[in-house]
Amino acid sequence: MDACLKTFNGHISMPSLNVTLPILFLLASINSANASTLSDTGTSNYQHAVQATQPCESCHEQKQVDAFNSSMSNDCKECHSSSDDDSIVRVDDKKFIDPYANKLKIAPPPEATAGMSVPMYYDETRIGKEPNPMVLIPAGKYTRGTNNRLPDEGPQYTAETKAFWIDKYEVTNLQYKQFIDATNRKSPNHYRGRTYPQGKVDHPVVFVSWYDAHDYCEWAGKRLPTDIEWEKAARGTEDDRDYPWGDTFDVTKVNSPVRWESLHIQGDTMPVGSLEGGKSPYGLYDMSGNAWEWTDSWYAQYPGNTWPSENYGELYKVLKGGSWWDCSYYQCGVSAPVFNRSYFKQGVKNSSFGFRCAKDDK
Repeated sequence: MDACLKTFNGHISMPSLNVTLPILFLLASINSANASTLSDTGTSNYQHAVQATQPCESCHEQKQVDAFNSSMSNDCKECHSSSDDDSIVRVDDKKFIDPYANKLKIAPPPEATAGMSVPMYYDETRIGKEPNPMVLIPAGKYTRGTNNRLPDEGPQYTAETKAFWIDKYEVTNLQYKQFIDATNRKSPNHYRGRTYPQGKVDHPVVFVSWYDAHDYCEWAGKRLPTDIEWEKAARGTEDDRDYPWGDTFDVTKVNSPVRWESLHIQGDTMPVGSLEGGKSPYGLYDMSGNAWEWTDSWYAQYPGNTWPSENYGELYKVLKGGSWWDCSYYQCGVSAPVFNRSYFKQGVKNSSFGFRCAKDDK
């Protein structure tokens, strides 16, 4: 790679570009896990304001570039060099201008906890250890997708679902711990001594693969939602809104990268249900931001879509909702719209992937 076009940790759908995987890696701020490695070579925790097109060596010392490349490689392996997925990542040198990026150039919130109804960290659960309460989504039609952005997100059309139930919240660390304790399943990567980090009792569980999410839901007497169900639950049926709360982005209603980037601090997950203003029309929390959510659906073409992709089919599972993680290439946070989708192999897990469950209405 001869240009600064690298990123870390998470991925988002970039189907309009010619890449060997259904993702594109671009330069992002170096995460805290890699900061100490890079500081030894004089590389600071920085982020390019725009996509760089010059060789890294034109601005940076060779030892800095070498450290950056090494750090990037290790971080990519979090998702792409496991027993579940030995894919080789190639960084593409093409640009994509997202029309939603300008909508997110807003004033920063007054503080990191703006809009939150609870503290960021605490030890006594307010959600409980039992599987989440659920909300009934009535049968009927709604408007799915968009005509205004990526070619795989449209064309917009009328979708229909049967009645179904879906969790009010993302599955929490405490709830997931009950599952691993009962089944002796391996704990997520960030757990220590088979328990979640202190203060994160009600944060969404992350570092879970599609298999982990599927099996938890099955254990709880539920299932994963389809992507069609998920988007209906997030968007409602009255209009084709961009976000669960409406058409105007509001940094105080979502745990997205915009919050953390605008404050110039390291981001993190929040306790589920923290942002009252961000609820969907059905009263569901965190349908935008906090953690990407696995669905049961394969990545597939929408009806009437003529854009070809080798990634369609039974290769990758769809995730919805976006997350807290800094996807700088999208100007941070354009994963927030309800029509956005990401797609990954079932074995991938990282610090921004979680889930919620659904079940049929019987």
